[in-house]
Amino acid sequence: MIGNRLWVLCYGLRVTALLNVFCTLFLIPCSLFSFCKLLYFDVRPLFELVLLGFIVTPSVALAQEQSLKIVYPKTNYQTTAKKIFFIGTAPSSGQVFINGKPISRSKSGHFAPSLPLQLGENLFTVRYQNQEVQIKVTRASTQPEVPQGLAFVKNSLTPAVDIAKLPGELICFSAIAAPNATVSVKLANQSVSLLPQPQQAQLPANSAALTGQNQPSAQFSAVKYQGCTTVQTSGNLGQPQFELTRDGKTITQAGSGKVQILSPTQLEVVEVTADSGVARTGPTTDYSRLTPLPKGTRSAVTGREGEWLRLDYGAWINSKETRTLPGAIPPQSIIRSVGYRQLPGVTEMVFPLQVPVPVSVQQGNQTFTLTLYNTTAQTDIIRLDDDPLISRLDWQQLPTLGSRQGGVQYTFNLKKAQQWGYKLRYEGTSLVLGLRHSPLISSRSRGVFRKQKPLSGLKILLDPGHGGKESGASGPTGYLEKDVNLAVSKLVRDELVKRGATVVMTRENDTDVSLVDRVAKIDKEEPAIAISIHYNSLPDEGDAENTSGMGSFWYHPQAHSLAVFMHNYIVSQLKRPSYGVFWDNLALTRPASAPSVLLELGFMSNPNEFEWVTNSREQKKLARVIANGIVEWFRSDR
Repeated sequence: MIGNRLWVLCYGLRVTALLNVFCTLFLIPCSLFSFCKLLYFDVRPLFELVLLGFIVTPSVALAQEQSLKIVYPKTNYQTTAKKIFFIGTAPSSGQVFINGKPISRSKSGHFAPSLPLQLGENLFTVRYQNQEVQIKVTRASTQPEVPQGLAFVKNSLTPAVDIAKLPGELICFSAIAAPNATVSVKLANQSVSLLPQPQQAQLPANSAALTGQNQPSAQFSAVKYQGCTTVQTSGNLGQPQFELTRDGKTITQAGSGKVQILSPTQLEVVEVTADSGVARTGPTTDYSRLTPLPKGTRSAVTGREGEWLRLDYGAWINSKETRTLPGAIPPQSIIRSVGYRQLPGVTEMVFPLQVPVPVSVQQGNQTFTLTLYNTTAQTDIIRLDDDPLISRLDWQQLPTLGSRQGGVQYTFNLKKAQQWGYKLRYEGTSLVLGLRHSPLISSRSRGVFRKQKPLSGLKILLDPGHGGKESGASGPTGYLEKDVNLAVSKLVRDELVKRGATVVMTRENDTDVSLVDRVAKIDKEEPAIAISIHYNSLPDEGDAENTSGMGSFWYHPQAHSLAVFMHNYIVSQLKRPSYGVFWDNLALTRPASAPSVLLELGFMSNPNEFEWVTNSREQKKLARVIANGIVEWFRSDR
């Protein structure tokens, strides 16, 4: 500090000399010059502090860069998990303590220990040398709070939304309350007893499969009361009235959902207005997806639950993706001949129908099965030439099961196991199925696979995950997944181009690209394959400190081979740990127009693996291995 003050003083003397020269050159009066000098020396202490600030600031900034940093969780964080991991970093020298206990760290000082959580507020003090960070994490209970008095558990009465059923279908009611109660429901002129049910296990979330902790847990202490009835007559039954009696006292509470019984002769008919209507196994987004319904699909509505519609073939769709067709009767169609046309790179099969009916697809090992619901075959002749893709087409009539309509099932027997994508669309009332051929690789044109450009003629789509406001996971230093995704994707792109491929990127910089737009780009570009590049993290229940490795994700069977091959190739070539191969319902694995996989190349949340993730030399090596893996996959018999 003394040296700094001497430097400032010397600097001040130089300033005085410069003022003398300046005034002499520009003929400034001596009185004004004296004032300038006086002003300078009057503010010299402040001037020195400013200069010292410039001198000291770099060292202060350096100290801040090297200080304790907690990336996750933020204070006042809430979770239902039984434990939480802390992701952060500090200088590698010294120790980091959480609530007085030392934690393990990587060579660079990163850490991600998991700590148990009690119900309610949990206070954590993270300390490194003279620095302290306090973080509050609140663990909420997954069990409903049983009221002390005479009352139902909040929001436990079902149905919770308006519902509609067919005559004779079960209408079930449930409520949660304290034990040893008598519960019933009055609906129109019926009284339904709700009986206490045996304890049921509480299922884990789907994400539990990612942590290996997907086992059911014990149910809560409250009792679930359930009962069902049927109604044969159509009409609006209004709101059910729930009644609870306990210790000689009784309360009544109206349900929030109304009940309607549909008329089988006056079923509403809807048409899908979305380009790809999302069909599900049940009436919320928690239920699994089925084959999307092409725009124009028509179906009768056989049930309702809130804004969700049950279609006559059994699937559910959100009413926002449909429109009502007033006066229309439940769609039924016959089908006779099936059209065939071979176009460059694709075989199209045309199914002429009277109305656009619901469809589903199932891919198997060398089979592709298409089901047309609400359809009856009058088929006597089908043309199918010696096709590059299809060896034979078989069909069968499916029976009607209960309220679910039958249909016609077409099975395409394929010449090879690998499938390259398909598209479904309605042209008027005709369903068009496009089955893509194996992509043509230019370097195979002379019967050889050229070493220099083995991917010539192939279009490959790369999707750098996240971007813009969507940052993805965060590493211990605060380095964001979106940035490493883009950096590695560009390296992979360059390696693929060297090998002759045409590469399409969903983003080239740090911009927002929606999942819808990414999927649309795959459908538009129709690449040979699509690969989404990501790095991983874990749900709160996970063990971030000890979970690492390469993960691969697929959805359609046509992408399974690519997902498994790339996973095994990267793991073996780079000697990386394996996180596993997963079937997963992700936006970037769902495109059916091309084999689409998502690669999680490592864990941002793992302190040691994060150092590998961010190592530029290792990133280049990884990019070469990914490109080589793609080459080797195409080299196999596809």
